Amino acid sequence: MSVHAPAPSLHRLLLQAADAVAAVRAGKSLTDVLARCPAELRAGTQALSFQALRQLGGAECARAVMAPKPPPPAVDALLVTALALLWPPAPGDTAPYADHTLVDQAVDAVRQRAPAAAGFVNAVLRRFLRERAAIVEQAQRQPLGAYNYPDWWIERVRRDWPSQWQALLATANRHPPMVLRANARRHTAASYVQRLAAVGIAATALDGQAVLLAQPVPVTQLPGFAEGEVSVQDLSAQRAAPLLLGQGAQRLADGARVLDACAAPGGKTAHLLELATLDVTALDADAQRLQRVRQTLDRLGLQATLAAADARDTAAWWDGRPFDAILLDAPCTASGIVRRHPDVRWLRRPDDVTALARTQAQLLDALWPLLKPGGRLLYATCSIFQDEGQRQIDAFLQRPRSPVPRLDPASPGHLTGVPDNPQQPSALGDGFFYALLTAP
Repeated sequence: MSVHAPAPSLHRLLLQAADAVAAVRAGKSLTDVLARCPAELRAGTQALSFQALRQLGGAECARAVMAPKPPPPAVDALLVTALALLWPPAPGDTAPYADHTLVDQAVDAVRQRAPAAAGFVNAVLRRFLRERAAIVEQAQRQPLGAYNYPDWWIERVRRDWPSQWQALLATANRHPPMVLRANARRHTAASYVQRLAAVGIAATALDGQAVLLAQPVPVTQLPGFAEGEVSVQDLSAQRAAPLLLGQGAQRLADGARVLDACAAPGGKTAHLLELATLDVTALDADAQRLQRVRQTLDRLGLQATLAAADARDTAAWWDGRPFDAILLDAPCTASGIVRRHPDVRWLRRPDDVTALARTQAQLLDALWPLLKPGGRLLYATCSIFQDEGQRQIDAFLQRPRSPVPRLDPASPGHLTGVPDNPQQPSALGDGFFYALLTAP
C-alpha cells in the first residue's frame, strides 16, 4: 500500500509565497527563487506566488487604501500576498481557498514571522473582506490597480498597440494553456493524442507537432516524456523551426549548416533536429544555461555542437565557414510570455527595453555576414514591444550592408497572443515576433 505525504499546511505555503514576492520586489527572478524552495512546497508555492504576482498591483493599491504607511517589508509581502489571493476571481475562475481559511492561515504565518504584526494583518484582511467591493473599486482607479502592471509598461503597450492594449494586458494575466510538441521522429501530433487518451489525459492535435492539453499535468505523467517522445513548448515558439526550415523547393537540404545563436534552454534547437537532419551549432553566452541545452538534447537523443560564447564576438567562436541558416532568438524583455513568467513585469525597468534593443541590433549586425549566398536568418523575440520587433527589423533593413537583406513574405511579424475572434475565450500562443530575412 502506498503512503502519500500529507499536503503542506497553507500557512507554510503562504510564508514561501510571500518570500517569493519579496524576492521579486528586490529584483530576483521567481524561477531562481522557486528552485531554492523545499521540494515538498515548490508546486504549492509556485501556484500561490503566480497568482499573487498576477494581482500584485491591485493588492498593493488596496493595502495603500487601508494602510497608507506600509509595514516592514516581510510583513507587507505577506499582507499583499494574502490580499492578492482574496481578490475577486475573474469570470470563470474560482477562489483558491475559502476567505476565512486564508485569513486565519495568513495570520498564523505572520505570527511565525513577526508576532507583533499579527493583529495589524488580521485587522486589515478582515476589513478587506467587509468592504471588498468598495476597496477594489478604489484600488482600480489607478492604472497599477486596474491592470496589474507598472505604469511605464501600460503606457508602452498602449503606445505600441492603441487598439489592442487592454486586451493584451488582460490576456497576459490569464493562466496559459499547456501545449506539447510531439517528437516528429517518434509521433505525429494525432498519434500522441491517442497515446495520451490511453492514460486518461484529454488533448487535441493542433498544427504541426503541437498538442493542446485540456488541463495541465506534471511532465512526469506524460507518457514517454523521459524517453524523449514529447516536450513542452508554447505554440508560438513552435513556429520557429518550420519557418527557418522552409517548405517545398525552398526547404533546407539535409546536412545544412545551421546556427542557433542564443540557444538556451534548447527547445527550438531540438525542434529543428526533430524535423530535419542538420549540422547544428548551438551557441549561448551563458555556459550554465548551455547545460540545459545539452540535457534537452540528451533526453531527446539528438546531437548538436555546443559552444559557450557571445554571438556578437564572432572572432572568438566562428570557424569562418558560412551558415545556410541562422536562428537568432535574441535576448529580450520577455514581455510576450508574462502569462508563464508573471514576475517579468515587476523585474523589468523602462531602460531595459533600450538596452536590450541595442543588444538585438548588435547581434543582427554581427550575424548577418555569416550567411551563405541565398541563406536565411530568422529573427525572433518573445516580446510584444515594437522596439524589439517590427521597429528593430525596420531599422536593420535601413542600415547599409552587404548582402542586402530581404524580408521574406512568410514572416509572421508580431504574434500578440490576442485571439482574432473576440468570442474565443483565450489565446493559445504567447506573444512573439518573427522576421525571416533572406540573402540574395
